[in-house]
Amino acid sequence: MDDKTTDLRDLFVETTGEETVTETQTAARGSLSTDDADAVENALSALIHEMADRYEFDTDLSESDLRRVVRAFFDPETAGVGGSWSTNADAAVAASLPGDADVGTVFRARMDLHLVADTDRDGPLPYTDLRALVSTESPTDGVDAGGDAPDVDRDTERDAPVTDDAALAAALPGDVDPATVRRYRRVAEADLTSRRANHRYRDAFADLLTDADLSTRLASDARRDGLEAATEDIETDVSL
Repeated sequence: MDDKTTDLRDLFVETTGEETVTETQTAARGSLSTDDADAVENALSALIHEMADRYEFDTDLSESDLRRVVRAFFDPETAGVGGSWSTNADAAVAASLPGDADVGTVFRARMDLHLVADTDRDGPLPYTDLRALVSTESPTDGVDAGGDAPDVDRDTERDAPVTDDAALAAALPGDVDPATVRRYRRVAEADLTSRRANHRYRDAFADLLTDADLSTRLASDARRDGLEAATEDIETDVSL
């Protein structure tokens, strides 16, 4: 190994923080190592299994499809402009899944997985009123799950949640049809269930995916930028 090769190797090791060149060269650039990727997949599977055991899932998607739904939810590129989830995002995820999954399939899967977006709460009905009706708790509880509590008796606890869509539609102000209520009831129920678990599963998904994605991008960018700067003044006809 001549002096130029030695210099390039030392710069590479210093920039990447790796002890050996071979270890870094064998890893796919811009992606997690195989062990890290497998660990993330296993952790996602474990969380989904735990949720399925603890709650009654409405979705019939496979575990691998559910992992894809979770990944997509935390992927800014899937969410689209402004990072706001939409029915278009649900449609994009549905199109990426095998079989005959549609927008409703992905929506139900997200609700089962406690992946409620702010846009899910926006609609042609007073969401906080609806959430109070489907909750067994005081309307002052859980106001973090989608806004302020409705203007009702704050000392009142409901004996039982209202789960019938027609009854909910009749109890809400305005002219809201039961089919519309059904979607927002599912959102409210997912919100409440997630809050009772202290948003444990949603936070765990976010920790797994956003941390892994961020660390991967930062490592890839640092290595690329550092190596470009380090090799600017070195001749390129070096034989390693």
